[in-house]
Amino acid sequence: MQAIYLVSIKIYGLFLWLLSPFHAKARKWVGGRRNLLHRIAREVDPDRGCIWFHFASLGEFEQGRPVLEALRARRTDKPFLVTFYSPSGYEIRKNTPLADHVYYLPADTPRNARRFVELVNPEFAVFTKYEYWPYYFQALHRRNVPLYLISAIFRPGQVFFRWYGGLFRKALRCVTFFFTQNEESLRLLAPLGHTNAVLAGDTRFDRVVTLPRMRKELPGIADFVAGHPVLVAGSTWPADEVLLAGLRGRYPDWKLILAPHEIHEEHILSIEKLFPDSQRYSHMNGGTDRLSVTGNQVTGRATPAVDRRLSTTLIIDNIGMLSTLYGYGHVAYIGGGFGKGIHNTLEAATYGIPVVFGPNYRKFQEAKDLIVEGGGFTVADADGLAAVFNELQTEGQRLVAGRKSGAYVARKAGATAIIMAKIAPVREKGSGN
Repeated sequence: MQAIYLVSIKIYGLFLWLLSPFHAKARKWVGGRRNLLHRIAREVDPDRGCIWFHFASLGEFEQGRPVLEALRARRTDKPFLVTFYSPSGYEIRKNTPLADHVYYLPADTPRNARRFVELVNPEFAVFTKYEYWPYYFQALHRRNVPLYLISAIFRPGQVFFRWYGGLFRKALRCVTFFFTQNEESLRLLAPLGHTNAVLAGDTRFDRVVTLPRMRKELPGIADFVAGHPVLVAGSTWPADEVLLAGLRGRYPDWKLILAPHEIHEEHILSIEKLFPDSQRYSHMNGGTDRLSVTGNQVTGRATPAVDRRLSTTLIIDNIGMLSTLYGYGHVAYIGGGFGKGIHNTLEAATYGIPVVFGPNYRKFQEAKDLIVEGGGFTVADADGLAAVFNELQTEGQRLVAGRKSGAYVARKAGATAIIMAKIAPVREKGSGN
């Protein structure tokens, strides 16, 4: 298994290198790791050490952010180092003030792992959710560096519980403590001999529960919605957008704020074809009550200005706004349910609104919970979406479902306090420790 794993790591790196001239994300993945260990050797002082957080991507960063923020406030004596596996995390958070150093994680080979750990010399490391890199885990273990897994979640079908998963079971033995999201994960770890675990919950709840009170107004959005009921569709894919387009004629009084997962020009143009009366957020002029025009990037033709009150669909063609946009909604639609899986439902639920999503949600405990609670609704096709949306037309029904969503999020918060009590306990004055 070890040889197969190493070969697969090298083949994957080679594949991305070959793809990089033609694919922007692959190009960033490859370029970000070029001479990376040499750069780290120049920029990080191993004598000072650090506290190391690793995240797969942006979603995991937001998930682990409450713990990172809490530790940053408590441990002012150490630099903080953050690594990402994916460009979608690194490129957006490479300048985060929560870290003194931000890098891509070098490929998981014995040499890279050993050298990286030597260079950064962490006091301890915190990995989030699904990130299990055998050689990094082993490198930390050999140097007696504590390793904590937060918001960890395990399922019976994972490699750890297969006959061929010996390398990954060995990696789990390097973990100092597991903070799991659910009871099932504890039950799965127990037969492997891992009693160093506790049910802490999901740190995402601690992050999203603060969103409503931290929310700020976005330029032009209040003018666009102008007292109408609002459907906010977040992280949508083409299959989601086709479904949503079918609602527009049936409910003309509703405004739609659509934030697609991919915002490249080709995708935005396809959305504009589905929603002819749409306008892009980037075309908004915050100083007037109209939508200004910058011209189409492909054709060079200007788009006629449309009164915000007449346009029924606003396309969000940038990133970083979605968690605030849900605050304008009366109903939320979460994309991805007709593909690999739904995106973040909690950022919408925390605002106390009903949450609707497609059929591929069963890997997400919070989505299953929201359905049981009565704040979440799953749809399998256009007819199902129309039926659910029709059910949510009355304000009373929306409020009942929304209260259940908001109460669920509030009830599940608290994982960060459990984690902090273990990895960074507050020392009593005069204790001598």
